Amino acid sequence: MRPLTPHPHAGHGDALRVATYNIHKGVRGVGPGKRLEIHNLGLGIEALDADLVFLQEVRHFHHGDARRFERTWFGWPREGQAEFLAPEGYEVAYRTNAVTRQGEHGNALLSRWPLGDIGHHDVSDHRFEQRGLLHVPVHWQGRRLHAVVAHLGLMHASRVRQVERIASFVEAHVPPGEMLIVAGDFNDWGEKLDAPMRGCGLARAAVEGVAPARLNTFPSRVPVFSLDRIYVRGLRCLSTTVPRGPAWARMSDHLPLLAELAPA
Repeated sequence: MRPLTPHPHAGHGDALRVATYNIHKGVRGVGPGKRLEIHNLGLGIEALDADLVFLQEVRHFHHGDARRFERTWFGWPREGQAEFLAPEGYEVAYRTNAVTRQGEHGNALLSRWPLGDIGHHDVSDHRFEQRGLLHVPVHWQGRRLHAVVAHLGLMHASRVRQVERIASFVEAHVPPGEMLIVAGDFNDWGEKLDAPMRGCGLARAAVEGVAPARLNTFPSRVPVFSLDRIYVRGLRCLSTTVPRGPAWARMSDHLPLLAELAPA
């Protein structure tokens, strides 16, 4: 895979560069064609050059994939995927959302800035989908910013109830005057969650004049849906971008979404 060039407008000064990315558990394909992408994802995440990286579908362990890929040249990582993907010097927060027969997966946050205590809040709506929020305070330039990594359900009614739980969680755990980012895979195929998120005091990170199609992230080869979102409180959006191309398309079924933010 060719090297991925970092974005030329990486955040500096008062700007905070944020990315959200569903990494599809570090693998692609099924059956004999199943391939390991975690090493390419590591290159991709480093190239994003983001201060905060919100990750979904991250594995801490999976016995089946570990056995399958252990003898390849670039094998299954010995540590959890969050630690493996973190660029040098980044702090890592991870919590499991779902437990499966051979492993588990959850949400992670990678940060250039110091992290506070890691919290996890279950927002599962029914027994067939295990969902959670990863909450981590970030100490950014002498101020506290709250990062919440989210991965919502596949049914609209579930997502609406999960947004209600996000609102309750924010009210209980995030002081009103402190900055907040809620980012992740919202599975919002019908573009219906912006209004209820505004009811939580969170605005979707966007720049006026940017065509919505430019922020589509799914499916990665021909992106037609904007499932991956960044919502903010106490911050304004300076820019947004979605990296595209064959290298990004092969690593996950989603593309990453990036935003440059500054205090409101």
